[in-house]
Formats: sequence, C-alpha cells, structure tokens
Amino acid sequence: MEASGLPPGWEVRRSNTKNLPYYFCPDTKESRWEPPADTDPEKLKLFMAKFHSSRNLNAERPGGQEGKIRAAHLLVKHYGSRRPASWREAKITRTKEEAMAIILGHEARIRAGAVSLGDLATTESDCSSARKRGDLGFFGRGDMQKEFEDASFALKPGEVSQVVETASGLHLIERLE
Repeated sequence: MEASGLPPGWEVRRSNTKNLPYYFCPDTKESRWEPPADTDPEKLKLFMAKFHSSRNLNAERPGGQEGKIRAAHLLVKHYGSRRPASWREAKITRTKEEAMAIILGHEARIRAGAVSLGDLATTESDCSSARKRGDLGFFGRGDMQKEFEDASFALKPGEVSQVVETASGLHLIERLE
C-alpha cells in the first residue's frame, strides 16, 4: 500500500474544472471521486490533510481566492441521483422522498444545536468530502452546479441553507468563509 493509503496503481489528482482532488488509476484509466476499495482510510486522511487540504493549497496561491467562497455540505443521495453510489453505499436504492426525510432529520438536529453540520457530515454525507467534515474548499461562480452555487453564495458565513436539490441529490450547505 502506498503512503497515501490507496491501493497500488492509484493516485490522487486534482480536477481542473472543480479544483477538487479525485482518484485515478493510470493503468485502467478509471477515475472516481470516492476512494477505491481496499483504501486505508486513516493513511488517506493524513495524506489528504498534508497534500490536498484547502489550507495547504491556498497557501500556494496567496490572494488567489478573490471572488470565491468556502462552504461545507452534507449530501443525501437517492436512486435518482446522478451517481447513486457513495463511500457509504455501493448502490443507493432509497427514494427521493426517503432521502428528503433523512436530510430533514439532519437539518432539525443541526438547527436545534444538537450537532454541527461538519460533525454530521463525517458519518452521514454521501459525498467523499465527508472525510473533511463536508468542506469543499474555496470555489467561485461557475465551479459548482447552479442550484448549489446560488444557495451557497446567498448565505453569510456561519449560515446553513435549507435543503437544496441538485442532480447529485439533496444538500444542506454551510458557508464557512
């Protein structure tokens, strides 16, 4: 196993369009947002924190965040989502209505102050950003799906959105910066 915790042949690359890390196997040309099977999650977490965290990347580009915001999210997918799979479930079979009930439960807990979005995202989000407490890093206009972007830019730092629906599923978004 590599120092990254990824299985042999896999590497972390950065998406040019989303400026987010993804996993790529040059031998098979397979790419994915979620880590491949047999990944050591603890090693990967340390590797990503050291080489791919938004804090480290932003240090390389001083002043490069103008017009960008930073947000975290919690994503609940359903079988109609663009990619009905996640690091939590290989095949997501829940209906959109079931996903809505789940995310509304999460929203109620967050608004009641019982748990933070970041804490809940680490175990409940269907996005690979869960390992970073849902943190998507900095992004600007045109980097995310329109519904997600519009909701994110409408928030003030510290605010959490209502449920936002995109092709990826149902989101709760917290603007961080």
